[in-house]
Amino acid sequence: MKEHETQSQAAKWIERAIIGSLFLFALFAPHSIAITQTAWLLGMLFWVVRFAFYPPPSTYRTPLDYPLLTFFILSGISCLFSYEPMISVGKLRAASLFTIVYLVAQNTKHLRMARLLAITLVASCLVNVAFSLTEEVLGKGVKVIGVAAESPLARAMSTPRTTARALPIQSGDTVFEVDGKRINTAEELATALAAGSGPATAKVKIFRLEWTPTLEVPRGQLLPGATAESQLGISAWKRGRDWRATGFYDHYTTYAEVLQLIASLALGMFLVCPVKRSRVGIALLLAVVGLLMALGLTLTRASWAGFFLSLMLMLVLSVSRKTIAFVVVCAIPLVIAGALFLQAKRNVTFVDQQDLSTTWRETVWREGFHLLMSKPRHLAFGVGMDSLKAHWREWGLFEGGKIPMGHMHSDFLEIALERGVPALVAWLWLLGAYAWMLWSLLRRLRVGINENSKFYWLDRGIVLGALGGLLGFVASGVVHYNWGDSEVVMIFYFIMGMTLVIDRCVAKGSEEKRVQPTIL
Repeated sequence: MKEHETQSQAAKWIERAIIGSLFLFALFAPHSIAITQTAWLLGMLFWVVRFAFYPPPSTYRTPLDYPLLTFFILSGISCLFSYEPMISVGKLRAASLFTIVYLVAQNTKHLRMARLLAITLVASCLVNVAFSLTEEVLGKGVKVIGVAAESPLARAMSTPRTTARALPIQSGDTVFEVDGKRINTAEELATALAAGSGPATAKVKIFRLEWTPTLEVPRGQLLPGATAESQLGISAWKRGRDWRATGFYDHYTTYAEVLQLIASLALGMFLVCPVKRSRVGIALLLAVVGLLMALGLTLTRASWAGFFLSLMLMLVLSVSRKTIAFVVVCAIPLVIAGALFLQAKRNVTFVDQQDLSTTWRETVWREGFHLLMSKPRHLAFGVGMDSLKAHWREWGLFEGGKIPMGHMHSDFLEIALERGVPALVAWLWLLGAYAWMLWSLLRRLRVGINENSKFYWLDRGIVLGALGGLLGFVASGVVHYNWGDSEVVMIFYFIMGMTLVIDRCVAKGSEEKRVQPTIL
């Protein structure tokens, strides 16, 4: 008896550690992949250890078990037939992120906990939103204006040195860093490029439109003069504001996809909030506005379009036709402003055949589809995850190296090419089953299963936001490989896990109502 009591106490502490890992995950998922993956691994470790103690934890079947496991198994099989098996096997760690779904779904016992996790995720994301908006107001780096021909900045060379060529820093470029140190003023830039401050050349990271190369600039070649501007050979400088917001991530596309998912989640909760002028309603509205402003600063068209589709779907499912018409009318000037903002910041229109990122996608789609259809082996098993990195030359991809080497810029093509058409079908099965579950769950949540709770409406809001975010995610995935962004997929799976908790609790609550005797 004492042994069982001791094990029971240990089990409670382990369960608390699992919950702590889930909240650590929610806190850092919008900011840091390293801490988020640490939280995931710790949670999985605690969960496995929990099975060694009495009483054993309860486990639940979910509507997504078969597609989740099928997709993972087919991804593993593709590794066996990969052109580079060892490289592809290394990618199974990213494929195993689906266990986040089970970590959340099996260890979140109550609706209250799922609500708190969702609110934590949204609230935490507002930290990087505030950071991005502050950077936009204050600017960052040094945007140089009027770079003279004799300026040391005009002597910049590309890296690496083996293929170096002249790549002068031009008027309008923004200098972010020198040797990894952030630069905020022309004086700091001049000091960093002065003689005796380091090696013969300095590594200078700049921003030019959508390009952020690191160049080598010679030290000790400042021009004579009393001011930093004259020494650098520039007519003026100002803080840069042309960059695309990245939050605490390294890339704006990753940040945009994360914002789309979390903004959809926050908007879903706001739309079903019963009293929108309450403190909770106003807080959710401000969160949505902040998230959308940060999403706008990423200047990522596909994510913008994805959120717009998410918005329209959620409006159709939650508000009257009159409200939808009002929102559409109000959205027109915002769409026009967004197009003008995009033109000013990126010098492209929303659909622009002259845009290099558009022609780049068209090229890799054509090359990738040709490679997929070239052999039955590729159709059945794919070429193997990340095998492109080792064989792109022999397969004639990326115009033989004339355009940047990367991926297929489409979830659908990338999954089919790397893992085979059966894996693509399994992935579509997963998304379809998830969408159907959310749709069915929304219908069951029209009346709260626990109306004694003050915040029962949050359950419907989370599900509505998840469904909208799913549509936005899939739509953006037509032209982005967002499934290849672990930061994005972890949040996608985390939200999926929360909706499975709600689905289980709703089913349990409905069953309890059916078996309860009628009291006359």
